[in-house]
Amino acid sequence: MRRTRKRSTRAKRVVAASVALILGGGGLIAANVYASAGEGRGDPPPPDRQNAVSTIDCPDAAEALTEVPEAVRGAVDRELATLDSQITVAYQRFADSKERVESDPAFAEQQILAPLRNERLVILQRIVALIDREGDAPQNLVELAPCTLRADDDGGAGDGNEDGDGNEDGNGDEEPAEEGQSGNGPVASDFVDIRSVQPNVRKPRQRSGASRGTFATDCGRNQNGKFNPDNVIVAPGVSNGAHHMHDYVGNQANDAFAGDDDLARGRTTCRNQGDRSTYYWPVLRLQNGQAEDDAEADGGGKDQNVGEIQTPAQVTLNFVGSPVSKVTAMPRFLRIITGDAKAFTNGDANANASWSCTGFEDRQLKDKYPICPEGSKVVRTFRFQSCWDGRNTDSANHRTHVAFADPASGRCGNGFRAIPQLVQRIVYDVPPGPGFAVDSFPEQLHKPVTDHGDFINVFDERLMRRVVSCINEGRRCS
Repeated sequence: MRRTRKRSTRAKRVVAASVALILGGGGLIAANVYASAGEGRGDPPPPDRQNAVSTIDCPDAAEALTEVPEAVRGAVDRELATLDSQITVAYQRFADSKERVESDPAFAEQQILAPLRNERLVILQRIVALIDREGDAPQNLVELAPCTLRADDDGGAGDGNEDGDGNEDGNGDEEPAEEGQSGNGPVASDFVDIRSVQPNVRKPRQRSGASRGTFATDCGRNQNGKFNPDNVIVAPGVSNGAHHMHDYVGNQANDAFAGDDDLARGRTTCRNQGDRSTYYWPVLRLQNGQAEDDAEADGGGKDQNVGEIQTPAQVTLNFVGSPVSKVTAMPRFLRIITGDAKAFTNGDANANASWSCTGFEDRQLKDKYPICPEGSKVVRTFRFQSCWDGRNTDSANHRTHVAFADPASGRCGNGFRAIPQLVQRIVYDVPPGPGFAVDSFPEQLHKPVTDHGDFINVFDERLMRRVVSCINEGRRCS
């Protein structure tokens, strides 16, 4: 962010005005207890869902912060992690008293929403003050303090199952379940028989000048069981910053406290030792009643993630080119997050993971888990952003320094350049039918739309040059 002179007086006026809006007249604003992400926050729900609340829905302050001065970015990230912890605690309070909440909205306001709003307000004020030290204070951030309760609107944040090109999947009907298999999701309507889905995958036509090669890196399947509930990209320096467990392949130094130097020195599970990158994603659990080792741990049972962690049957990590141009090297320590861990409450604008089954991968799901036929395996696919702004290895919201190419033309936007695109494919051999889910923040109810992947590039420069030349010259390398 451009450094500018401090404007503390104006910032304080903004905070004061916003606080007055939230707390105007000495009383807390009246919250719409039953709003959902698909209905405006002030719109009433349909009558048949008046009491069918299932989670807490809070505005995502991180998404609103598109610019944060570098000098305070770490401190701001830690404050944002505190907001996540507050929601986790409030969600547990909600879950423990759900029947009372549904029968008495006043109880929900007084015992859950009002305390959470006040706690969030303090943290949001801190974030405004931190940014104001180095530049322009964000406008209206504290107005994001109020949260609501919402219903599980039978299908998550999406408007139907679509692939990244916006194609309908044509899924069949499903019978909803009253309770999630682990107590907070998923429900039966989060699953669909893959055979009822119409093929929906379309790829941009490759044109003259396309980079047609691929580079494959083999980093294993996390057979050594490296797990932690940290997220060094989003919540550096914060233990349990993800509130769910991650699988890790590649760099073995990755935890919340790892800096670039730690990653550069870290051991790697990758066969090519020039790739010390870190690749991580939420674990998939079989909800079979078997207690995992983390049943009483942060990121596990304490955060409503239960069941037997599944080691992938296969993990492939391929870097591919652009359908319209050559690619340029990724900068070392480039950080990319694809998908949105909070897509159930945020909406699906940043949702990107795809679900399918072996033998049916021309049919991709975004907001449903697949029910695969006998002999077919569950597949998660992440296609990471393939356009880079040419300057930054990260950004305030960890998104704006990279972008997706236009789905129709395959071109990067103005000022962005094509880089090797990471395509991550993870296969699981799980019993057919419902009974599995990815880990998630507790309030996200283990929805498939919340799936996401994280990547930090720690290729050495020589190997990255080889990656680029292989892709640009149309070769297959590893």
